[in-house]
Amino acid sequence: MTENISILGSTGSIGTQTLRVCELLNIKVSALTANSNIDLLEEQVRKFRPALAVMGTEEKANELKLRISDTDTKVSFGLDGLCEAAAIDGADTVLTAVVGMIGLKPTLTAISAKKNIALANKETLVAGGSLVMKSAEENGVKIYPVDSEHSAIFQCLQGCPDRKALKRLILTASGGPFFGRSSEELKNVTVEQALKHPNWSMGAKITIDSASMMNKGLEIIEAKWLFDVPVDRIDVVVHRESIVHSMIEYTDNSVIAQMGVPDMKIPIQYALTYPERIECDVPQLDLTKLSSLTFFEPDYDTFKCLRACRKAIETGKTAPVLVNGANEEAVRLFLDRKISFTDIGDLIFESMSAVPLKEITSLQDILDADIAARNFVKSSVSSV
Repeated sequence: MTENISILGSTGSIGTQTLRVCELLNIKVSALTANSNIDLLEEQVRKFRPALAVMGTEEKANELKLRISDTDTKVSFGLDGLCEAAAIDGADTVLTAVVGMIGLKPTLTAISAKKNIALANKETLVAGGSLVMKSAEENGVKIYPVDSEHSAIFQCLQGCPDRKALKRLILTASGGPFFGRSSEELKNVTVEQALKHPNWSMGAKITIDSASMMNKGLEIIEAKWLFDVPVDRIDVVVHRESIVHSMIEYTDNSVIAQMGVPDMKIPIQYALTYPERIECDVPQLDLTKLSSLTFFEPDYDTFKCLRACRKAIETGKTAPVLVNGANEEAVRLFLDRKISFTDIGDLIFESMSAVPLKEITSLQDILDADIAARNFVKSSVSSV
């Protein structure tokens, strides 16, 4: 069980809920980081008294330093600050909840410092899966999934110590706000419509990814690395109620599911307390109040992002890096109202054809591919 934690991305949805869990379980907090929410980070610093606090920019860090000058908390900033928080003395676990590719290097830094990882940053394994898993094995580090779907798979696998009995993984997807829509109907959806998730409260980028089903595509790639399962044995079903968080199927066709109310504190706490289970501050699931649980096949034709991710992991090399980088840039442009919602999937697919693929031998290979994908998206949009 975690006794001392460093939280990368403490002011986001996952970070704030993690701090709630830490408070309930009396887990010491050694480092907290935020991109720009200085007010909330100051509040967190005063409450949890970490040794280190990190802001996204030097300007914000200087302001925070002035605000908390009456405390003993050191202040740093930027990617170097994130890496410092990831390797901080005392912490036995690093929870990575920053959004995007920026989480990769701090995660590798934490692993090199022999910290266990509570992983809530999909892009880390999507882009750097081979490097991350190899480094974790070499350093004797455990990676515990925080995403509700991967946590569900992880929990179900506790009854499957012999992986020879495992037939397939079944990831559930809410389907987002546009479930059942056609490609034509998606062309004119607005940013506001895309940000209205039916079941979960998340940050803007992750919510858009859910609406496009890119989120589920990234989870397919992540599951391949986390559980060492071939992609042809990883399926997706749309489950609108978000009660069944994912399932596994055994060779005898038995299916084991993990269920619960849609509350991220359950997977967060399990990642921090594994292998123990402790009472959790979430509502109890009352099956008698559920009218039905429904399951549907995903629409790979309409939701191109989901199809692009499956193609990327099947292709290998830097293809997953390209789809991830292209998506991050395309989502940014959509949120800035510079492209349409359906342009996101088109640009992701085009990036895999436009940018040459390479074998991944180092972190630099990943960073170069990421930049190339982003540059392709930006140049494609600016030339229109």
